[in-house]
Formats: sequence, structure tokens, C-alpha cells
Amino acid sequence: MKKVLKFIGILILLVVGFFLIAGLFMSKDYHFERSIVINAPKAVVWEQISTLGNQQQWSPWLEHDPNMQQKIEGVDGTVGAVHSWKGNKEVGSGSQTIKAIQPMDRIETILNFKEPYESQAEAFVTLNDDAGAVKATWGFDSKFPYPMNAMKLFMNMDKMMDSEFTKGLTKLKNISEQKAAAAPATAPMDSTATMAH
Repeated sequence: MKKVLKFIGILILLVVGFFLIAGLFMSKDYHFERSIVINAPKAVVWEQISTLGNQQQWSPWLEHDPNMQQKIEGVDGTVGAVHSWKGNKEVGSGSQTIKAIQPMDRIETILNFKEPYESQAEAFVTLNDDAGAVKATWGFDSKFPYPMNAMKLFMNMDKMMDSEFTKGLTKLKNISEQKAAAAPATAPMDSTATMAH
């Protein structure tokens, strides 16, 4: 029995030592982003990403807890506005604050997660013209504290995030394209009136 306990103790020390050493050589930074092309006017897509309230309409995490408690403070769509949430174990609790806005091009937010564990990330959504359509890119930057950054060796973070981000961007695309299709067409110029002048 003593030999077994000794072996387990040595094994634990080796694992801890591995994490401590590996963490010294691994980056603490993590960047992730995904893009989608949306066939809608840029103004329509911008409307969906430029306010915290509209962002929740295509957020993939709302599906994990439809009864999530949400609150928006400040003037939504302006720097300083805050969206806070509290939900089940899957969505946890935290807040999202608008950090910067470049109208029609980019919105940046700061994410502060409280549950299930405390962490912070900086998220962004950018819009770029793409052959008559709009390319929306959604991503974030975060840091893994030492020595937890060594966990990146065993976790495929991109795979974990990909399904949620792809789902959210697909919803953004569908909402934007539906709103664009439902918008009244611009009335054609009256040729008779033009000729009269």
C-alpha cells in the first residue's frame, strides 16, 4: 500500500512540475475569430451588432438558457453601456461593456465573467465590404494565467469555440438578410416628371 501511495505522490509531483515548467514556455495569450459573408446592406448588419440589445438576438448562448436574467444599463449603442446577465451553469454570470465604437465598421466590448469562474476578455465585431456583400468578423482576445496556460496543450480551444461562434454568426446572417429582404424597395424615379423638367 505504501508503494502505491508513494507512486501516486510522485506522479502528482511530476504532473504539477510539468504544468509549472510548461507554463513558463507557453504563451498566455489566446486569440479567436470567425467570419461570415452576409448578403445585406452594411447599415442593416451594423444595426444588429452596434447595440448590446440587438447582439443578444443572435447570441448563441441565449439558447443554453432562455430564462437567463439580463439587464442593460446606460445608453445602449454608446461607449460605457453595460449588459449584465445571470443564468444557469452553462452561461454563468458576468457583464459586457462597450469599450469603443467605429460607426459602420467596428464595435469593441470588455467581457467580465464572474461564474462559473472569473476571467476577462476583449471581444469585437468588424464589418468589411465583400464584393457587394458584407463580411462580418466576430472574435475575442483573452489571457490564461500562469500556470493554467499549460492547459492549452490539452484543450482544443478553437474547436470548443468554433461551434458557438459559427452558430451566432449564422443567426446574425439570417436576421440581417431577412430584415434586408423585408425592407421596402426604393421607389424608382418618375421618368415622366424627369422629362417634364
